[in-house]
Amino acid sequence: MKRLLTLLVCLLSFTVAAPAQSEARSEFEVASIKPAAPDARGQWIRTLPGGRVNITNMSLKEMIVLAYRIQPFQISGGPPWLDSTRYDVVAKPETKPKGDELLQMLQSLLKDRFQLAIRRETKELPVYALVLAKKDGKLGPGLVEAKEGSCTPLDPTKPLPAPEPGKPPRMGCGGMRMGRGELIAVSVPLGNFTSVLSRNLGRTVIDKTGLTAKYDIKMEWMPEQPPPLQAPDETKQQPPSAAATGPSIFTAIHEQLGLKLESQKGPVEIFVVERAEKPSEN
Repeated sequence: MKRLLTLLVCLLSFTVAAPAQSEARSEFEVASIKPAAPDARGQWIRTLPGGRVNITNMSLKEMIVLAYRIQPFQISGGPPWLDSTRYDVVAKPETKPKGDELLQMLQSLLKDRFQLAIRRETKELPVYALVLAKKDGKLGPGLVEAKEGSCTPLDPTKPLPAPEPGKPPRMGCGGMRMGRGELIAVSVPLGNFTSVLSRNLGRTVIDKTGLTAKYDIKMEWMPEQPPPLQAPDETKQQPPSAAATGPSIFTAIHEQLGLKLESQKGPVEIFVVERAEKPSEN
């Protein structure tokens, strides 16, 4: 499920916690759902001006993750095709959604078109607590409190300028980019950072730092890789390459951010899929 990291980052401008249901049901005015092309690659979700949503090549499980702002490991149950059959979705609201309304519309769409029924349970499971690494509270060079006016607020109707040739896309306030072994964020609360860490580590990460400001974050680490395959008669161990000698993500958090992860136990909400049906095309 690591391929969903990019999608997660794209939606971090919304509330980190799963939104509470409002009394008035929020739903899209029109929506089209079709099976994705068999040879489609990559998964995308795009929000366009006016609130229109385009979802490309995503499974129902991936859409549940996004709509309810949870992690893949929080989902259990469901039919065998929950994580294998992929869909393209185009949905348009009557008016531009505000705040959590877009996430609530996605939830309504899954309930109506996939007949999705979910039961929530709370279990005591292993979690990570993100805490300050030093008693004096000093932060690392990769975690810097964002200064007011140092970034451009995100506005879907006013795209950021195109990047210079050979350079990555620019990011506005609240932007986060995560690649293999690299994370860069601009003016984000630590709640956004812990959400990305949870997905990467496969375990809920709880912010216990007490830090309430927004931060610019830059962190690099060596992703875990399986050992290289060797011929049966190969007796000499190959030395690691220069690219494979970087710090683990735990060490990077400690040395570069001045934080650390402590293994604990805590309550984790589990979403049990009791019912789901394949939607009819339209």
